[in-house]
Amino acid sequence: MQEVGGERLIQPASEDEPPRRAGSLQWVGLIAVATAALVADQVTKHLIQRDLALGEVHQVLPFLDITHVRNTGIAFGILPGRLEFVTLLTAAAVVWMLVHFARSGARHVLFPVALGLLIGGSVSNLIDRVREGYVTDFIHFSHWPTFNLADSFIVVGVALLLFGFSRLERATAAEPGSI
Repeated sequence: MQEVGGERLIQPASEDEPPRRAGSLQWVGLIAVATAALVADQVTKHLIQRDLALGEVHQVLPFLDITHVRNTGIAFGILPGRLEFVTLLTAAAVVWMLVHFARSGARHVLFPVALGLLIGGSVSNLIDRVREGYVTDFIHFSHWPTFNLADSFIVVGVALLLFGFSRLERATAAEPGSI
């Protein structure tokens, strides 16, 4: 580092400040979680399509059925038949998540897992929409719309993100001199 007038031109990061940008370990974690989520979702959907006729229902528990349905919309059937819009929205969300992760993926240990679940679930459903024009849903709880593993991964990912952000906010608020 060069010094001009006794000052460094490049200041090293403070040791007290946690790293923000995602490093190699965070990227490996995100990719591993996203890949596992995508594969698990695709395999279960393939098994449902292969082994159950469309509309076929198998009761697992009094409140839980495995039901083969097709969803042309997004969560809970919102925006049915809007394939182009949903595809664009999903792709934009995945790109935004990757950019955000690159910039701040090391802020909390949960971020690679949370965004990995979100990206894996989103990409898996996106693959189905592009390839087939619909998403296969099959998990049905009484009084709740039918969904798939990708939907579950997305919900858990959002919950983990919210938890991680709340922990960061509490830690920041507890620092001396913070407002």
